[in-house]
Amino acid sequence: MNSLRGLSTASVAALAVVVALPVAFVLLQAVFPHLAQGSFAEPFAAVWPTLSHDDTLPLVTNTLGLGLAVAFGTALVGGALGAIRGLFHVPGARLWDLCFLLPFLVPPYLAALGWMLLLQTGGYAQQLTGMDAGAFLFSLPGLVFVMTLNIFPVVYFAVSRALATTGSRLADVARIHGASAWRAFARVTLPLALPAFAASLLLAFTMAIEEFGAPAALGARAGFTVLVTAIEGRFADWPIDLPGASILSVVLAVLALLAFVLQHRLAAGKDFETQTGKPVASPPRTLGPWKAPVIVGFAGVALLATVAPLFSILATALSGTLSGGLSLANLTTAHFTALLGQGAEGLEALVTSLSLALGTSLVTGVLGFLCAWCVVKSTMRARVLIDGLSLLPHALPGIVVGVGLILAWNLPFWPVTPYNTWGILLLSYSCLLLPYPVRYTSAALRQMATSLEAAARVHGAPTGVVLRRITLPLVMPALGASLMIVFAIASRELVTSLLLAPSGVQTVSIFVWRQFEQGSIGQGMAMGVVSMAVSGTLLLLASRLGGRRESAA
Repeated sequence: MNSLRGLSTASVAALAVVVALPVAFVLLQAVFPHLAQGSFAEPFAAVWPTLSHDDTLPLVTNTLGLGLAVAFGTALVGGALGAIRGLFHVPGARLWDLCFLLPFLVPPYLAALGWMLLLQTGGYAQQLTGMDAGAFLFSLPGLVFVMTLNIFPVVYFAVSRALATTGSRLADVARIHGASAWRAFARVTLPLALPAFAASLLLAFTMAIEEFGAPAALGARAGFTVLVTAIEGRFADWPIDLPGASILSVVLAVLALLAFVLQHRLAAGKDFETQTGKPVASPPRTLGPWKAPVIVGFAGVALLATVAPLFSILATALSGTLSGGLSLANLTTAHFTALLGQGAEGLEALVTSLSLALGTSLVTGVLGFLCAWCVVKSTMRARVLIDGLSLLPHALPGIVVGVGLILAWNLPFWPVTPYNTWGILLLSYSCLLLPYPVRYTSAALRQMATSLEAAARVHGAPTGVVLRRITLPLVMPALGASLMIVFAIASRELVTSLLLAPSGVQTVSIFVWRQFEQGSIGQGMAMGVVSMAVSGTLLLLASRLGGRRESAA
């Protein structure tokens, strides 16, 4: 009992530092505008001036409009392709899956910069085809286009896997009983996939409203500002407006939370169970005369979502100068040589990002495993609190977490503070990415028989030994998969890195962003190529090692 109480106390304390503290200070700073000076005077004095400012309502409407437009775009692209992938035999299906998975390795801000180089006036598209799409790119439709291509795989994989699981056998039964093809799809197939579809659209919406790189790179030139860029501006531009940034952060967090509430309300009572007796394989249907159009559609999306931005990134990294254009005479590896040279700041940034990503994986792995076990396997009273705190960051935009950490740790009364050290970045990444190991591990724990742990305790094993020798090995495949996602996202995170990185510390994302600001575009893109190659290689090795361990077991 003492060990259980100790695990509960340790989990709550860790969650209080990683999650609750930054959220609490965002709320406190929004209420008490002089909190940074150690004063609780004039509560709520900054709320109405900030909310009633001429810029606030356009910021909110722009953010909502962008999120809804991107969610609609991902529903069209990801939903349509996912339905075809899940229900029909698509030639080269695994190749298309790989092509649509690659955008996850391309940081959104890097993809946006790649599209700038491709479509702007004098860009690669104009050099190759004569097409000048700069006016389209630097507009709201152009921003939605770029963000949709970066986010749609979330919907594609959710819908395709959900439909592949249910198959088309039940819809075939409806067809036999007289239903039309469209009616069978709408009344049978679609409801079965609706929970996964709704959840993926919610994720697409929240990813869109919290994304910083694409709106900052493309929206700024179109005069289109959103909450996340406005919050960053209140920290970056003098005079610094801490109360205003906090209030806008609360507004952004409320939008994300409302989206979660709406999704749960819409999905309530919409779960379906199938009673089909003995499982029967449901092979995907053939496309028939639609085979060629489907292949063209998949190839077109893969060309836009994967090939085009990667081509632009690689071409820039291998070009001596942008003005030299696409020519053999302009081909060079000088940017890579300068980037990886001994003592170069680019190499230091790469090592820093990989180290932080590895540290984040370790922290979230340990904390996520303990939180998931406390929630799923224990009967302790604190499990509801642990569950809520561990999943809260899933609804918090990164900019909100960054603001909260600045407000929480940049105060004079702390005897020791991680602020202005690399530790503040580790805290921010851990807060943002904790829900991944918690969700994956919780799902694995719910599938594990309780008798295994009970048998170990009957034979005298303490709780720590049971967790280390029995529970952890059984959930390691799911936990390992979540930590690979954590590593990939942490190695490319931008917005909290820009807010929190101390002087002299650069991550890959900061290095690339600043190279663009300083005009060293080739070296920034070279860093992007190296970072994606290293991260992809490490993830592949980790995946293969995990596969070998599973087969050996």
